[in-house]
Amino acid sequence: MDMKKSILVAMVMAVVLGGCGASKDGVAEFNKPALYWYKKIAASISDGNMDKADAYYISLKSEHMRSPLMLTAILMLAHAHMSKEEYLLANYYLDEYNKRFGDPKSREYIDFMKLKASFLGIKDVYKDQKLIMDSIRQARTYLMRYPGSEYTPLVNTILVRLLMSQYLLNENIAALYDRIGKPEAAKIYREKNSNSVVEMSDITPPEKGIIGKIFD
Repeated sequence: MDMKKSILVAMVMAVVLGGCGASKDGVAEFNKPALYWYKKIAASISDGNMDKADAYYISLKSEHMRSPLMLTAILMLAHAHMSKEEYLLANYYLDEYNKRFGDPKSREYIDFMKLKASFLGIKDVYKDQKLIMDSIRQARTYLMRYPGSEYTPLVNTILVRLLMSQYLLNENIAALYDRIGKPEAAKIYREKNSNSVVEMSDITPPEKGIIGKIFD
């Protein structure tokens, strides 16, 4: 099961098992107007209750899939989850938006937000190596796909931060192999850095890690 399906299943299970996701005073609610669910989503986000907001979205989606309110509901939820640092869920909603409402102009913005969510989702360069590599590919694809984008400066900044992280990671792994007497293994990781567009002299590691907050 891929990540998107896993997230959707988790959201549905929260509604089914929680018993109060799309309910009032413990009584399940059904067959409500789209505006009713939309207001419930907005109120839950305002209250900081993202579990309920997700549950109300499931109700809106299942009962009013073609409602024009779906567009703004999805964007509200994506931004709300991002503000809560719940980047996997933010990406789920951004994918939902692209699938249902994506057009060339909106995709430029949504794809940038997806890259931003992936970038901010990197918490540990050692544990999130695959996410770093995927985000580098994502950033490069964005720059090729949207060469004149207003988000190009930020995407370039993200890409440089990611490349620096990858460089430092390779160097640290190489140094570890040096310490345990495996020079050939160390050589492999230093050869990876020999093809990098950044060099050690370009990098000043910040106090809180190379993946810094560039969106403050």
